[in-house]
Amino acid sequence: MKYPYLFQPIKLGKRLYKNRIFYSPTGYKEQPVDEAASFYERKALGGVASVCVGNAAVSADGIALKSMLLAYSPATVPAMEQLSSAIARGGAVPGLELIHGGNSSHHSAELGSKLYGPVDGMTAAGIPYYQMTEEQILDCIRQYADTAENAVKSGFEKIILHAGHGWQISQFLSPALNTRKDRWGGKDIENRARLMVAACDAIRKRCPGATLEVRISGSECYDGGYDIDEGVKIAMQLDGHCDLIHVSASCHEVPEAITIMSPSMFLPDGVNVKYAAEIKKHVTTPVATVGALSDVDLMEEIIRTGKADIVEVARGLLADPDLPLKAMLGHEDEINRCMRCLTCYSHHMHRQNYRCAINPIVGNEHEMKHDKPPVVKKKLLVIGGGMGGMQAAVTAAERGHTVILCEKNDRLGGGLLCEEKVPFKFGVKNFIGYQAAKLQKLGVDVRTNTKVTAEMIKEIAPDAVIASIGAEPVIPRFLKGWDRPNVYSAEYLYTHLEEAGKRVVIIGGGLVGMELAVFCAMNGREVTILEMLPYLSDGGNNLQGLAISSEFKRYGVKISTSTRVLEITDQGVFGVHCAIDAPQRKERFGMPDYESLAADEGTLFPADTVAYAVGYAPKTEEVLSLREAVDEFYMIGDCVMPKNIQQATSQGFFAARNLGRVY
Repeated sequence: MKYPYLFQPIKLGKRLYKNRIFYSPTGYKEQPVDEAASFYERKALGGVASVCVGNAAVSADGIALKSMLLAYSPATVPAMEQLSSAIARGGAVPGLELIHGGNSSHHSAELGSKLYGPVDGMTAAGIPYYQMTEEQILDCIRQYADTAENAVKSGFEKIILHAGHGWQISQFLSPALNTRKDRWGGKDIENRARLMVAACDAIRKRCPGATLEVRISGSECYDGGYDIDEGVKIAMQLDGHCDLIHVSASCHEVPEAITIMSPSMFLPDGVNVKYAAEIKKHVTTPVATVGALSDVDLMEEIIRTGKADIVEVARGLLADPDLPLKAMLGHEDEINRCMRCLTCYSHHMHRQNYRCAINPIVGNEHEMKHDKPPVVKKKLLVIGGGMGGMQAAVTAAERGHTVILCEKNDRLGGGLLCEEKVPFKFGVKNFIGYQAAKLQKLGVDVRTNTKVTAEMIKEIAPDAVIASIGAEPVIPRFLKGWDRPNVYSAEYLYTHLEEAGKRVVIIGGGLVGMELAVFCAMNGREVTILEMLPYLSDGGNNLQGLAISSEFKRYGVKISTSTRVLEITDQGVFGVHCAIDAPQRKERFGMPDYESLAADEGTLFPADTVAYAVGYAPKTEEVLSLREAVDEFYMIGDCVMPKNIQQATSQGFFAARNLGRVY
């Protein structure tokens, strides 16, 4: 076995776990429970040792998210039993994560409950919260134990007590937040940890056969939060009171810290392992680490060198739930590596459901569980080798169709090939290679340097065509000076950065423009983004937007919103302030507001190089010119409406999955 340390069993409490890979807690919409059960079961089937259902509320006044499982209620036991049974039949130990939101119980507040925390205060939204009384604290400890007992009755064999990330227990642990003068707070770490330790002891007494795991933040990773020295003290208070100390990092109530808790693509693999490694030096209880883990070689090294006893993975198992099986069987080169694009968590924040940019089955596990093979096997022509086209070809071939894939360029990857040398877009390059390897293994007839015409379609004579020919960047011909020699598209500048001068102005504040700004800035350019709207647009991926805003601060990228560009000159870009009515953003975590730098009378933004990222135009005429060449013709992806990777792969997957179901 290539990974003997990773697949060595471990005993935690009274329970033996078959390997060292755990599916880290992730919440899922509570209803319908069949979909949630299938979501978690799919993770278990991939060979992971334990699967944890996240975000289970312990009381009615502690509900942070409206999607939380109401695990404190006996009425929820049947649903919880369905979840635990699905995980167990998949071959993993079922776990349930218990959370009280404390002064961050946002959904309870929406329902009319008062908020309580260690001390009196006010939330960022202006909602007051109140200091918990001794009686309330003791009652809350009982609620943790009651909910744990509910979970065990429902078939869960592991309880995860969440004491990190800004929830109630971590509020008590915080030396900055918990300034109480009684035995539950103050300068003494034993007092601040008393609630956590008492909850552990109560759960153990009530549920003696269950594994007890406690999740903490090793460091809060923001100015004003505690550091690893305090994290070590917290872990030492836990030692002997639980079976596993799960060391995460950061706090989700602080926007700039969220993309450290769930590490963004701008951070290295295993960036938070150092906190678990330091804590492990000071405790005898086994330690788990989490965050940006999808490389099994790194996971093996973590266990082998004693940095941690368990690796907990969430996004890596969304991208590929079969990661453990592939590693165990020596097929690690076939693992679909997470890109860390944060599509999954952003989607969940907005819609209480997960989607993955590179695994279209995520969120559709129940549908696919009951999938049927095609009635008719067909000869399929896929036009376009971008994200949507590659996924369509892969899925069709896996389902038994004969597939030909034609791509006009000399390589697969479509419009994203321009990003393959961008350091923080390593995941895009990996995914293109992963899909190309699958196409070869499946025997797909891939024809590069092949531009498809209507005549060619008739010559190939396919039963069906899926066209995914993409879109092209909009050229701002409406701007005076757009054709100057120092004006480039974002795509061109990605691959020819050496042609850019010291000062770069980017016209367009969508994700393309924002990511290009980071790339230019990290390569020594002075960058300014000009955007006509009052805010930059993250395209719905608000967590990626947060990560980018942190990079803006790191590299000093300047932003001017509400700015209309009038002309590109020898000196730079001339813009004026503009007032455009736009919907007010009400996102809890979104891109920060930026003040316009452009004055009403006009402002010159000095530039040696200008790049435009003002959108894409679908290749409508081109795709429609092919429409009449075959009866069964499907259009997907950017040639219909410019979209993102997740939508492209999803459309490609389902177009191919539905092929051959009817004549």
